[in-house]
Amino acid sequence: MAQAEIGLIGLGVMGSNLALNIAEKGNKIAVFNRTVEATRKFYADAGELQSQIVPCETIEDFVAAIRPPRPIIIMIKAGEAVDQQMELLKPYLETNDIMIDAGNANFRDTMRRFDTLKDSGLTFIGMGVSGGEEGARHGPSIMVGGKEESWKRVEKVLTSIAAKYAGVPCVDWLGENGAGHFVKTIHNGIEYADMQMIAEIYGILRDGLKMSATEIGEVFGEWNKGRLNSYLIEITEKVLKAADPITGKPIVDLILDKAGQKGTGKWSVIEAQNMGVPATGIEAAVAARSISSMKDEREAAEKVLGLPNVGEFRVADRAAFLKDLESALLASKIGAYAQGFAVMSAASKEFNWNLPMPSIAKIWRAGCIIRSQFLDEITTAFTKDPDVTNLIVTPAFARMVKESDGALRRVVSAAALGGLPVPALASALAYFDSYRRGRGTANVIQAQRDFFGAHGFDRVDGADSHHGPWGSGLSA
Repeated sequence: MAQAEIGLIGLGVMGSNLALNIAEKGNKIAVFNRTVEATRKFYADAGELQSQIVPCETIEDFVAAIRPPRPIIIMIKAGEAVDQQMELLKPYLETNDIMIDAGNANFRDTMRRFDTLKDSGLTFIGMGVSGGEEGARHGPSIMVGGKEESWKRVEKVLTSIAAKYAGVPCVDWLGENGAGHFVKTIHNGIEYADMQMIAEIYGILRDGLKMSATEIGEVFGEWNKGRLNSYLIEITEKVLKAADPITGKPIVDLILDKAGQKGTGKWSVIEAQNMGVPATGIEAAVAARSISSMKDEREAAEKVLGLPNVGEFRVADRAAFLKDLESALLASKIGAYAQGFAVMSAASKEFNWNLPMPSIAKIWRAGCIIRSQFLDEITTAFTKDPDVTNLIVTPAFARMVKESDGALRRVVSAAALGGLPVPALASALAYFDSYRRGRGTANVIQAQRDFFGAHGFDRVDGADSHHGPWGSGLSA
């Protein structure tokens, strides 16, 4: 019997769907799960795809079933479990075999695993997979990091299973060691920001304009036909229009206002801070999820503080305000993408990855959660100028920001005056206002720092720095 082209360990929901996708695209795949029952059930349920699947009940049989050099996808819970699985595999592998972590791993763990294997003859791929269960089954966006020769070994299989945009597979090799998982982390950070911004617009429509969930769904449906066309806008319309089968009420009104998070958004913020790159939209979104989790504290605080005493939320022209909301959401989304790409650009230099920005935008056009209409425009912008410092200074996006930031300003102002929290939208406005201002206010901060500890400072007139009679103190 012909050997499998690739192997997969971990037949949970994501692993099972990815394995079926691989088999369906004509690739023979060996599968293994820690519990034999799960392997047997997966194979029994595979139906007509069974001929492409080699179910294995021992690690020895599993490894022997794969054509060398053996690429083995590990699709289990990120963290220590991956290290344990790697240790179990090592004794059975041969030179140039490839272990592939396809979970939501911290890219620093991925880099550590590369270092651990560097003298073993084995190699590693850190592979970001976006699109959730549906993407894994029918076509995800795939971000690969590792040695180029390892990528070449799996390129055919991964290209066959990836989502397609206008016939172009949404998969690419992005660089060495942790590059793929880093890009996936930033993807998720942008996703956090995008979802939070949508939620804030929903809040204005619900609590400001007093619209029902179904009415708000109609608004998002209209927006999805225009510049905001994207997967997240599309599913927002669907969830807002969905009714609870028991009560008939909008299901979104029955869902507790507590949002969870798996860590990738937080990692995005940490790495942005480490590199000194502002990612304020992602930061605001992560903080908002943390506050949302404090349900009991929020309810107690409302009893003590009450809601802001601002009176009724009013807009003079409802139709015009809805257009402002659409433009404000567009502007804030641009800010989030610009920040994400800026973080990736800094990481590319710091870790010598040479991340291909146009390719990243291309592979996000289908299969992934943040796929949207203007990723085509991002691709074009980075193709014309791969080394641009920030997306918002490219001609196309500079024009969009200029056209939409007035609406963002009006929306943030209306929300603030109406007592409605919009931290991510407000962060986007502050980011634009700060980034575009040649003369800021940090001169005061530098003067304060000099007062604290006689640090010295750069002068506007270019003269030599001097210290005033500040004395000495604590460094800030």
